[in-house]
Amino acid sequence: MEHGSIERDIHVDASPEVVFEVISRPEHMQEWWPDEARFEPVEGAPGELFWRDAVTGETMTVALTVVEVDPPSRFSFRWCYVDGERGGDSLLVTFDLEPTQQGTRVRMTETGFREMGWEVAVLEEQYREHATAWDHYIPRLGAYVERLVSAP
Repeated sequence: MEHGSIERDIHVDASPEVVFEVISRPEHMQEWWPDEARFEPVEGAPGELFWRDAVTGETMTVALTVVEVDPPSRFSFRWCYVDGERGGDSLLVTFDLEPTQQGTRVRMTETGFREMGWEVAVLEEQYREHATAWDHYIPRLGAYVERLVSAP
């Protein structure tokens, strides 16, 4: 199995400008992905994503660094650093937005799995976990955009 990248596409009935805000602003991102997000959508800005376990109450914090901010067509960031801080190997998530006649095609790409230096079993597990998570969160992104643009 290829563990190089994960790609997910979704079409949303909203302009690239609206979708760009949803993927690049913490207040919107936390409506469809993490429980909380803290970062400035500025190239090089550090930030954090937080997920809370509803059963245990424990919070998982993941560092990120904004890599590219090109409204309204691309937003990318690095996360899942090997050393836990913002250095060394990490995964790169890129959202590319393409206008269509009915809205926007969103392509999410996550790369860097093979470069992480994980043993094969860890690589396969991490890749599978991330692929499954994106299968859950990308539809939530679409549903959130739909709610946002249909709100009065």
